[in-house]
Formats: sequence, C-alpha cells, structure tokens
Amino acid sequence: MTTPHEHWQRIYREKHPTTVSWYQPTATRSLELIERVASERNTPIIDVGGGASTLVDGLLGAGYHDVTVLDIAAPGLELTRSRLGTDSGRVRWITADILTAELPAAAWELWHDRAAFHFLTDPIDRRRYVAQLRHSLRPGGHAIIATFAPDGPPRCSGRDVQRWDADALTRELGADFTLVDSSTEDHRKPDGGVQQFSWTVMRHVGSPS
Repeated sequence: MTTPHEHWQRIYREKHPTTVSWYQPTATRSLELIERVASERNTPIIDVGGGASTLVDGLLGAGYHDVTVLDIAAPGLELTRSRLGTDSGRVRWITADILTAELPAAAWELWHDRAAFHFLTDPIDRRRYVAQLRHSLRPGGHAIIATFAPDGPPRCSGRDVQRWDADALTRELGADFTLVDSSTEDHRKPDGGVQQFSWTVMRHVGSPS
C-alpha cells in the first residue's frame, strides 16, 4: 500500500480538482460555521487538509486575513496558489503531514478540517492528531471538523475511512474539548452521487500542551 503522502500526490496529479468527490464550488457550510464562531476578520485560521479546496478563496473574499492552509500533498496546494494568483501571497502555506508537522503552540483560534480526520483509521494516528489540535489551538478557540457520517461511504478516493457522529467525535477528542454544535449534510459529488457528512463545532476548553 502506498503511503498517504504518495497516495494524495498521485490523486492530485491524475485528477482535475473539480472532478474529485469532495469538490465544492463554494465551501458554503464551512464559511457559515466559521462566521458563526469566529466573526472577527483578524482571527487566525488554519485549514487542515486544505489542498485544492475553495475555502481559502471564500475566507479571503470575506475579509479574513490571517489564514494558513496545510496539506500533505504539494500539488494540491500548488493548484490553489495558482488559482488565487497574487492573492496567494496573503496566505501561509504548509506542506506537511498533520500528524508530524511542527506546529507552533496556541497559534490559531480556528481549526478547520473537512478532509483529514476521517482518513485516520488507526487509533494511534488519531491520538497524534488530537495532540496536534490541543497543542496548536488556543484555549477558547474552536475546531470545525467535518467527517463522513455513520451512513456515509466506508471508503473515499481508494482509502478506508472512519465514520463519525458528533457524540463519538466528542469522546474521541477528549475532555479538553466541548461540543458547541453539530449537524449533518448531504454533499452532492460532481458525478451526481451523494456523500453524507457529519459536522461538529468544538470549543477548546483546556490548556495548550
């Protein structure tokens, strides 16, 4: 089996970004939730697994100006930087695996992830992810995490996924996080199919590690 890095490099090289199953012309749900919990335009935001997502376009368009995008696959980030043109200079770009990235402590007030967590099928990897989240999200800050819902697909882009509802995800993140809001969404794929997503908004109530 290829490593996650090799897998996503290949996906971005072989498929057009508008044809992958997770593509959204506009990241409507993400933007609505971010506006709800982080309306100040100077809020430090990180999009984990941002790749070629259009969320960063929406954030810049809405006036947010402290935005970081992290992804394991450089080709995905390059697609977004090319799409943004000169606006790409307004964004911090991190090419790294979220599980091993050297992230600064308490750097962000808003953590967004619509791409990464549900691919973590190994409990050890999930603990590493939560440790990164706890370390780099400021106390009082929010994490918006979208995963495949219990009735969502068991696989995506050729890889197994772990499906979650809000209660299970709350338990997985642990006592340093409390559930603020949850919802579900039927995401319409470019090919017309539907993927069921579970959305959770969590507040970091603990201290940074």
